[in-house]
Amino acid sequence: MDRPLQIVFRDLDHSVTLERLIRDRVERLEHFHAHIIGCRVVAAASHRGLRKAQMPISICVEVEVPGRPLIVAKSAAKRSGDHNGVVSRVFEAVQRQIEQFAAILQGNVKRHEKALETGVVVRLFPEQNHGFVEVKGSPDLYFTRNAVMKGDFAALKLGIMVQIARATTEGVMGPQACAVYLVERLGAHGSTEKAPDEDAAGSPGTVLTDA
Repeated sequence: MDRPLQIVFRDLDHSVTLERLIRDRVERLEHFHAHIIGCRVVAAASHRGLRKAQMPISICVEVEVPGRPLIVAKSAAKRSGDHNGVVSRVFEAVQRQIEQFAAILQGNVKRHEKALETGVVVRLFPEQNHGFVEVKGSPDLYFTRNAVMKGDFAALKLGIMVQIARATTEGVMGPQACAVYLVERLGAHGSTEKAPDEDAAGSPGTVLTDA
């Protein structure tokens, strides 16, 4: 992730067990999306007035990825002590949203696979998560980290050969690529690897932020 994970305990005592469950599920999310910008998790008491040991909890997860609005999911425990259940439900909801977004992106790529063009990376800005590809007979094409298939953005270097699919519309940076493939990651006959099938405000609490 670009930003450290933030975990907030609101109206709750800090729980090492709950924190471990949350961290484990956030780590799993990174297997479903190559570029998660940041994640914030708020664990709060569902009902005030009960003793803290008896309180069912609710969890809100906010995940930021490039190219779409903030992903938000919420779930409340049905009974006190149901930490495993509420964590599983809320992160499964987040995972579904990430998978749906990835399927939309992949669908856009599949529509363009037969029109891939070869180019060379001529400008690269890792800290800003974007770069430009030079393609013969065309202005340089802008691309973002999220457009690089298989999570290969970190493998890009100036002068490296890539194949790209053009976006049907221009962005604020002009002509752009909606998909970028490293040539060495393409199949033996120049075809791409098979793509997957398509088809919280409140009072402050205990905040844990990774260093």
